[in-house]
Amino acid sequence: MATKMTAVKRETGKPQSALTDLRGEGNVPGVVYGYKMETTSIVMSEIDLIKTLRESGRNGVISLEINGKSTNVVLSDYQMDSLKGNFKHVDFLAINMSEEIDVDATVHVIGESAGEKEGGVVTQPNREVHIRVKPSDIPDSVDIDVSELEIGDSVSVSDIRDKFSFEILNDDDFLLISVTAPRTEEELEELETTDEGEEEPEVVGDNEEEAAGEEKE
Repeated sequence: MATKMTAVKRETGKPQSALTDLRGEGNVPGVVYGYKMETTSIVMSEIDLIKTLRESGRNGVISLEINGKSTNVVLSDYQMDSLKGNFKHVDFLAINMSEEIDVDATVHVIGESAGEKEGGVVTQPNREVHIRVKPSDIPDSVDIDVSELEIGDSVSVSDIRDKFSFEILNDDDFLLISVTAPRTEEELEELETTDEGEEEPEVVGDNEEEAAGEEKE
């Protein structure tokens, strides 16, 4: 069952200060587009948005009520304020519940690998896979059991493609999990020496680029 959330239509073409005022009042501007839906600018309470996403999950279906009319949507994209940690803008995709959509699903490691018990290290080069699935069947995560993996073993998309009912869109060689040998003392010492000898690069122009960047309305 879709999680419910309420939003209202938002007027566009206003100065940037209007968006700042909205956020200062605890709201988040956004947009809805997609199935049988004209692109519509909206605004919603940030508290309601956070509560809804916690309940539905990143890919959960949301019944979004806009000025009294409900539409099934999923979160398509979002922007966060890197300093304040709050939402700056959200995009919702209106969907047809009977048609498949493309979403990113989190890869979740299950169990402790045999290699890890021998001192190996489990790494995840890629923590998400791109899948095609009906909205009602979107998984909370793509769970992969690593208990039988030895040091030197790995899991790519080709290894799990036939284990799930949904279609995985990534290439077969898209690496998800690997079990590597533990670092030797010599390697760790060399790494520490390298880190001590390197200076952290200075970031130049971030503020100017951020100020110049255009923000979604």
